[in-house]
Amino acid sequence: MTDAAKGNAAGAGAARTDAAELVRRTRELLAAYPPASTDRLDFLRARFDAGLAWVHYPVGLGGLDAPRALQAAVDAELAAAGAPDNDARRNGIGLGMAAPTILKYGTPEQHRRFLRPLWTGEEVWCQLFSEPGAGSDLAALGTRAVREGDGWVVNGQKVWTSGAHNARWAILIARTDPTVPKHAGITYFLCDMTDPGVDVRPLRQITGEAEFNEVFLTDVRIPDAHRLGETGDGWRVAQTTLNNERVAIGGMRLPREGGMIEPVAKTWRERPELRTHELHQRLLKLWVESEVSRLTADRLRQQLSAGQPGPEGAGMKLAFARLNQEISGLEVELLGPEGLLYDDWTMRRPELVDFTGREAGYRYLRAKGNSIEGGTTEVLLNIVAERVLGLPAEPRTDKNVAWKDLAR
Repeated sequence: MTDAAKGNAAGAGAARTDAAELVRRTRELLAAYPPASTDRLDFLRARFDAGLAWVHYPVGLGGLDAPRALQAAVDAELAAAGAPDNDARRNGIGLGMAAPTILKYGTPEQHRRFLRPLWTGEEVWCQLFSEPGAGSDLAALGTRAVREGDGWVVNGQKVWTSGAHNARWAILIARTDPTVPKHAGITYFLCDMTDPGVDVRPLRQITGEAEFNEVFLTDVRIPDAHRLGETGDGWRVAQTTLNNERVAIGGMRLPREGGMIEPVAKTWRERPELRTHELHQRLLKLWVESEVSRLTADRLRQQLSAGQPGPEGAGMKLAFARLNQEISGLEVELLGPEGLLYDDWTMRRPELVDFTGREAGYRYLRAKGNSIEGGTTEVLLNIVAERVLGLPAEPRTDKNVAWKDLAR
């Protein structure tokens, strides 16, 4: 930690509710590390050490124990100065899912080892959760982790792994006890993707890209020091990850008329010859729904300042998927024959997931996955019904049956 960062940490208490103090600290950082003459990575590391990475995190872990809402004051000051950012979209799983889980359940050693290079983007993360036989019913997963000496040996297959081809680390859940009910025998690990037993293979999607992968794990050795949480408590730890995932997908920060509605509205304004009364009515309805969803996401993020995300994120993710699919469908219809054009079917493995990139045909096809990734619509409807609305749970006959005795 730099001398300036140590001084910042020592007075962190004064900054907890004061945006002006955070602005002062940010300007001190800019003065000590001028963006125009400082290496990008050096600047990001200094920002983390100064507690200005995510201000609501603890002192020494990239934050100042300040309210989450004050991050905007820091970001605005840095943007105005032309400071580099950490290219958050490239490491969305790490920042949005792995980091809060490591913070909540990790040991001090794990905090120190993983959070800084995660935030700076030096180490990209992926998520090894879903399996060919355990997608919607994630707790039925069969990847095995067997204790051997001071570590674990993992064998199995994961699927639909976004960004695994770019990842240095993965959050992994595996079955450590097949003799207990499925939710009770799971443990959560941090997996080194450079282990020779990790085999990443591309899964080409309907868009032509392969942002997803299948991952085969063969005798992958994970030290017990990279277990997150208690043995057998992986399902509870994973809920923190999944709740954050839904918020990250459905609660993205957008400007007014941002996201999928932006290109449609732009085309409507610039191409009056394409307009019809029926399309106008549909566009107005979806524009209003997009704005309501954006404001609801802002409200949800404000609620997060008081604690961890809850099941409400499932509702936001549901709205995100439905709106993206309806808006992209409207855009293709608005453009007529042009909407059927597609620029490039070349197989590629992108560095980031882009829900709204490229042209209308790409957006239409990519949006089809929004109701599957991050929790299927059917599963999320159950979560909203049971955990938000308090409706009776669906009958589950396998809750008290050992995983090894389940029909497969």
